Amino acid sequence: MQMAGERNRSTKDRLSRVLRSLRGAFVFVGLFSLFTNLAMLIGPLYMLQVYDRVLTSYSQDTLVMLTLLAVSLLAINAIVEVARSRLLVRIGARLNAELSPAVFASSFSARLKGSDRSLSEPLRNLETVRTFLTGSGIIALFDAPWTPIYLSVIFLLHPLLGSVAVTGAIVIAALAIASEVAVRSALSEAGSGSRGSNDFTELVGRNAEVVHAMGMLGALTERWSRFQHYGVAWQAVASDRIAILQAIAKFVRMSLQIAMLGVGAWLALDHQLSPGSMVAGSIIMGRALAPVEMLIGQWRSIVTARQARQRLRSALALADDDQRVRTALPAPGGRLVAGQVSMRFQGAAEPVLSNISFDLEAGETLGMTGSSGAGKSTFARLLVGLREPTYGSIRLDGADIADWPREQLGQYIGYLPQDVELLSGTVAANIARFGTHDSEQIVAAAKLAGAHDMILGLPEGYDTRIGDAGRMLSGGQRQRIALARAVYGNARLIVLDEPNANLDQEGENALRETLARLKQERRTVVVISHKPSLLSVVDKVLVLAGGRVRLYGPRDDVFAEVKRMKPVPGGTPQTPAAAKVRSYREARHARYA
Repeated sequence: MQMAGERNRSTKDRLSRVLRSLRGAFVFVGLFSLFTNLAMLIGPLYMLQVYDRVLTSYSQDTLVMLTLLAVSLLAINAIVEVARSRLLVRIGARLNAELSPAVFASSFSARLKGSDRSLSEPLRNLETVRTFLTGSGIIALFDAPWTPIYLSVIFLLHPLLGSVAVTGAIVIAALAIASEVAVRSALSEAGSGSRGSNDFTELVGRNAEVVHAMGMLGALTERWSRFQHYGVAWQAVASDRIAILQAIAKFVRMSLQIAMLGVGAWLALDHQLSPGSMVAGSIIMGRALAPVEMLIGQWRSIVTARQARQRLRSALALADDDQRVRTALPAPGGRLVAGQVSMRFQGAAEPVLSNISFDLEAGETLGMTGSSGAGKSTFARLLVGLREPTYGSIRLDGADIADWPREQLGQYIGYLPQDVELLSGTVAANIARFGTHDSEQIVAAAKLAGAHDMILGLPEGYDTRIGDAGRMLSGGQRQRIALARAVYGNARLIVLDEPNANLDQEGENALRETLARLKQERRTVVVISHKPSLLSVVDKVLVLAGGRVRLYGPRDDVFAEVKRMKPVPGGTPQTPAAAKVRSYREARHARYA
């Protein structure tokens, strides 16, 4: 148990693992920072030697040698700075390459688990972290630890100068801490407003035609402006606070330089310090305090990157939980069993589904019907593993749907949702689920769905590009192509949610033929529909009402009961057929009790 716990903890924080794998690169960045910071002493030391050695000895040779040495070291420093920058860029690229697939997947995992965040937010968080690692913010963090070295050099010049410099460093460090306290909450609120406006923009964009047709843009713009103004207002608060702290820090730094020159001059007049040491001390102190002052200027990006890292860590933990290694299972035959399935959304007072049980042998077809809001589409999502039931289980060939490796299960699942959405690309790519282009299987799926002739009538047939979300096609065409996608390949469980919603009579006839052929191929099918004509080809019928099973049994028995059913007190059917259907249903329920 302990080993399992440790393994789970180690797999949940993928971001930390990737950053640990980059420790060697960060060590080199630190070494380069050491050299570049030591190189900053070249100017003050050169000036010190010129004042105290060259000007007193009148030695031109010494001046030439010192100049050549200083220029050579500065040239090496320039090369090292370029190397450090290139290394940071490659660290960012490596981070992106390692994490972007998982971050992309985590967007959909969060959405399936009910998150209302934008699908692009985790990718924006990754971009924020990557940009920080390649910008001036990370350089300020690497430069800040060398401040004590500069202060030590000043102490070597004179203890009093060192005391003045340390006092300045303490004041600047206090301002840096004040920056953290002052802007943390403001930047958090600003980020919340910005994310809200971005999410709302994406939502409006997905419904652009409806918004334009019904003149909703004005009202939606006003609502979007609230998010935007909220974020901008808090951003202004954070910027104002940072500007004030930067101004104070600049005042303190310049005042300290004057203090260093004044104290140095006083020591020089007292013959305790040379003029060169006085000027060099002032320059070194400016360099010592520059990283801390830079941290104040970069504090906004540091806080933003830290918040993005926390959100990114949570997103990756969610993706790792969904993509944890699972044992591969044999290809399913198609037997589907639902045992006392209940579903309650988080925060809801009542369950949307309650105590639903049925079983289908491989090759059987179940028709599901009921009034709007009965829970049919929610149950369809449970059947294909988009959500997990709150209670009970859905098993495919005896294995819980939730226990199947998702990448393996997907090839055996066909799903046609009520709101049909296709992806930008060709007809063939959509049918093949954007996998390997197998022309024979693509055409076979289209023929099985009764869409082959319709596709051939498109401008470029199977190679027709359908545009974003299939906007180049009619609703019926999109539905028939989505049906071909659902039956593509070796799908053994096919769930069709209102597959005839956009079909004409010809399309409905083709759909009935498709269901008959799927039955011949022993594929298990669950079809949701309000039309009895489509349900006439199924083996069993499940009628939902208020999230509960009202009728369930063989098709003919259920249809006969529906025709004879009359309302009675308590809502319980009292006909012989009803008793037969109830007995069938109760026998099924008893198997899962």
